[in-house]
Amino acid sequence: MRVLIADDQPSVGHTLALLVAEANHHVVKTVYSGAEAIQAYHSFRPDVVLMDFSMTKLNGGTAARYILAEDPSARIVFVSNRFIPDLAGTGASAILKKPVDLTELKNLLNSMDQQLTFDYSHGAQA
Repeated sequence: MRVLIADDQPSVGHTLALLVAEANHHVVKTVYSGAEAIQAYHSFRPDVVLMDFSMTKLNGGTAARYILAEDPSARIVFVSNRFIPDLAGTGASAILKKPVDLTELKNLLNSMDQQLTFDYSHGAQA
C-alpha cells in the first residue's frame, strides 16, 4: 500500500517510515504538519494516511476533516498517545497508540490492503 506519514516530530515520522517499509508497504512521503498532509494527499492520493493527531500549527484532526471533505473514502489512521476514546468521531479508520508496535502496524496495513483489494475486485464485478 502507498502510505503518507504526517507527524510534527521528524524523528517519529522517520521511525514510522522505517516501520512501514519493514511491514512491506511503500511510503510516498513524510510530512511534518497538517497543512503539508493536506497538500501531500492532493498530490499523491495515498491508500492510507498515518497521521499524528496532536500536531502544532494545523493538527491532525483538522487536517483529517479537510481531507475527508474532499475525499470521503480517504483512510486516515491516527497515531497518538492520547486517550483513545478522545479520538472517537474523528473520522479515523483506525487509531494506533504511540509508540507504534511493528506487528500491530503490519496487521493493520495488511488488513486495510486486503479490504482495498476486495473493494477494487468487487467494483469490477458490478
